[in-house]
Amino acid sequence: MNRKELINLAKENGVAKAHQTKTVTLEEILTEMGVIGYVEKRGRPVDSNSVRQMELNRKEFNRENGVELRGRKVDPNSARQIRLREMEEKRANGTLRRGRPKKEVIDSVESK
Repeated sequence: MNRKELINLAKENGVAKAHQTKTVTLEEILTEMGVIGYVEKRGRPVDSNSVRQMELNRKEFNRENGVELRGRKVDPNSARQIRLREMEEKRANGTLRRGRPKKEVIDSVESK
């Protein structure tokens, strides 16, 4: 069954956003609904013990529990982090000077 036929069947059976859903997912949904018979999946089977699958499972678990970590860990001893910490301390104390420094005004000009 080609993609267009799957999309039409899905729309007829009330699947929302069928045109945006992947073909494999549409086949699974329609099979569960009993609209089409068993569809043999194409492609290479997934090895559930592979490093990538274990990493995906770990990330999914963290996402569900609200512990999603992204990017590198922060080095607290880096120059930038030290500078940010000092600025935060100055902000808390009220000693942080904001903006451009005032221009010194010269009242008189000395002549020779």
